[in-house]
Amino acid sequence: MNASPGPPEIFDSRRRAAKLARSESSFAAADFLHVRAAENAVHSLEVILRDFPEVVDLSARPGPFARLLADSATAGRVGAVQVVSDGADPGAAPLELPDQSRDLIVSLMSLHWANDLPGALAQIRRALRPDGLFLGTLLGAGTLKELRGVLTQAELEVRGGAQARVSPFADGFDGAALLQRAGFALPVADVDRLTVRYPDLYALVRDLRAMGETNALAGPVRPMTRGMLARAAEIYAERHGEADGRIPATFEIIHLAGWAPHESQQKPLPRGSAKVRLADALGVKEWTGEED
Repeated sequence: MNASPGPPEIFDSRRRAAKLARSESSFAAADFLHVRAAENAVHSLEVILRDFPEVVDLSARPGPFARLLADSATAGRVGAVQVVSDGADPGAAPLELPDQSRDLIVSLMSLHWANDLPGALAQIRRALRPDGLFLGTLLGAGTLKELRGVLTQAELEVRGGAQARVSPFADGFDGAALLQRAGFALPVADVDRLTVRYPDLYALVRDLRAMGETNALAGPVRPMTRGMLARAAEIYAERHGEADGRIPATFEIIHLAGWAPHESQQKPLPRGSAKVRLADALGVKEWTGEED
């Protein structure tokens, strides 16, 4: 009997690692998405009045979270943050943490590069102590929707065919379901959309390179020619250009929060245990399907 196949390889982890390494020196100039994700994580911790002694940060860029946490009101309730690299393909290798060993695990702006996102989340859940907290962010489906369209159109015009050049991202509506599938309790997902305005497509591409967020899809990649990029810039300006000549770029950040199950957590009531009918609670007449 053949073993079941693993998850499809959507991203090339070596290509992703190389892009992260090349962008190390330039990242600070384009860290705004990571800062925004870290701010949300720190704000979440500030309203949770409990201690987290054992903490791990799996983010590919842990700097923003550590910096903002140190300056926050919650710093005294959070232990020293251990940085553990989850690699360029989160979840591909076993997470080097003992089961049920950490109170808080954070993974910011890395999980959208996972070839097996449910598997990566399941590993994180196993490493949490009962009632431990996971906070994560990843880029969502609306990210770079403008760029995706113009690159495709430009390549079709110049080459007569096009290949994917912008990653497929998770849908924000699936966030809570992904957490639940991985075994988390009380899952919460929130979608944060922002629009960044650039002078032109070239400035946007420079930021993406500085972030290490350019194309790392698996398989052969045909380089874009200067002519293709120039045509893409023209199409971008034609389709999306604003009155002042700048162009918008959409980013969508999915914020995730989930708890390792514990007997003290709230649980939904069993089906059929309600003592008050919904119609009575709303003060309306229940329709039975029959005419009066």
